[in-house]
Amino acid sequence: LLKLILILILMKLKSLIVVLLCIVVCSSCEQPPIEAYAVLPQPQEINYIQGFVKLKDKPMVVYANELSNEALLLASYLKNDFAVEVTLEEGKDKGDVILLLDSTVLPDKKGGYVLEAAGSRITIKASTPEGVFNGVQTLRQIIKEREGRLTVQKALVTDYPAFSWRAFMLDEGRYFKGKEVVLNLLDRMAELKMNVFHWHLTDDQGWRIEIKKYPKLTEVGAFRDSSEINHFHSNVFDGKPHGGFYTQDDIKEVVDYAAKRHIMIVPEIEMPGHASAAIASYPWLGTTGKQIKVPCNFGVHYNAYNVADPRVIQFQGDVLEEVIALFPSPVIHIGGDEAPRTRWAVCPKCQALVKKEGLKADKKHTSEDRLQSYCMKRVEQFLNERGRQIIGWDEILEGDVAPNATVMSWRGMQGGIEAAKLKHDVIMTPNDYVYFDYYQSADKEQEPMAMGSCITVEKVYNFEPVADELADEEKKHILGAQANVWTEYIGTPEHVEYMMVPRMAALAEVQWMMPEKKSYQGFLNRLGSLAEFYKRDNVNYAKHILPEVVPAQTK
Repeated sequence: LLKLILILILMKLKSLIVVLLCIVVCSSCEQPPIEAYAVLPQPQEINYIQGFVKLKDKPMVVYANELSNEALLLASYLKNDFAVEVTLEEGKDKGDVILLLDSTVLPDKKGGYVLEAAGSRITIKASTPEGVFNGVQTLRQIIKEREGRLTVQKALVTDYPAFSWRAFMLDEGRYFKGKEVVLNLLDRMAELKMNVFHWHLTDDQGWRIEIKKYPKLTEVGAFRDSSEINHFHSNVFDGKPHGGFYTQDDIKEVVDYAAKRHIMIVPEIEMPGHASAAIASYPWLGTTGKQIKVPCNFGVHYNAYNVADPRVIQFQGDVLEEVIALFPSPVIHIGGDEAPRTRWAVCPKCQALVKKEGLKADKKHTSEDRLQSYCMKRVEQFLNERGRQIIGWDEILEGDVAPNATVMSWRGMQGGIEAAKLKHDVIMTPNDYVYFDYYQSADKEQEPMAMGSCITVEKVYNFEPVADELADEEKKHILGAQANVWTEYIGTPEHVEYMMVPRMAALAEVQWMMPEKKSYQGFLNRLGSLAEFYKRDNVNYAKHILPEVVPAQTK
């Protein structure tokens, strides 16, 4: 019996020694650190899990049949970003990357999604294809190559945008850039989850969209003899003819490309001002009826449509009929900015219309201001009858605002604040925060030609579209924010890229993140990851802040 007891004691001691040795060995094994995602814009919520999902050399992407577009785009991204070929399978429930539609996922957060990297697979699910697409953009940024394998830090991401209108505007009225530039811009927007492209297609210096009923708009209005160089009113010209326009087939291709990336294109057809190119094409559109040339100099011109002439009203309707046939957007931008009233003040037809309609001046507005409002209301009614709404710059507040108009506040924030108090929907695009044709550095001598003062990346990042002075009900009318690239001084695609990037990444966080979660230093820490995309794609990005960028932090 004693011998048996001794044997049992020795066995237990042996087991205990083995357990202790295991503990010692395991404690000496370091767990790999969690690698925080370097995503722009930063997701609303990330819960990290220890370990990595390792993708196969030829991963399988499975998807619901309504998500074939998103699956094809994911396959193209993986091929372009990482030279990885994928297998696509529709309707299966097992794969390396799974794209799902689930009506219970963030149903009240349009564009929201949940991304789960766990076990051996990655799942992206949302209540809409747009949400799945946004999840795909996040996935692109969190895939990293480790020891010859594509891996993703395990985590659960719950994400959705702060604003429904996350926009970027390109002016092509001044300098025509061409289809490839626009398609590349749409790709830059998509990777940052922007969802509205505002396309400024007509202005004094050029008409860029084919209108079949009025062919001279592009035969004449799309070309000018020269372009002013140096700053406004320099009267120094380059002597080089400039021009170009989009055919309706081009427009359809771009609209389709954008739609696949869940970007709505809002066309802008300027009226009643910024109309010189149209008047050069058809002189009877103006108040004098005289032939003019497409202007070569920039700045505001005094030519405006003769809004009292029935032929002009017919012209505006005919143009808009062709525009709405090309663009499925529920809103059409009709400009309304910087329309000088001087020609209307001396136009007999315009003054007769002012008298007929009883458009009287008051302490704030001239009768010509009222005439512009009258014109805007008439255009709005035309579009409303065809199921569309109008957007205009904040000058449409001067006079009587068209009742259902959305207002773009560009002359600071005040116009948007006033419009929200009047219960108009508002897009905040103030020139002192988000005009990307402004200088990026105070050291202007080291910068290419630009407009105005200096708007740094940090200033863009600190922009808050919703003013504190608005009541809660009024704040709901602030749909979102938009940056604008006006191109009076920006003649080349490379210059456009330089002015956009990386300021548009800062804007993306303004548009997507909740204000209380924003951190400029956090943004800088993550920007280096996106810069790798820019280098790979040969984007001519501005490098002012990149020396400050540090690698993404481990957690």
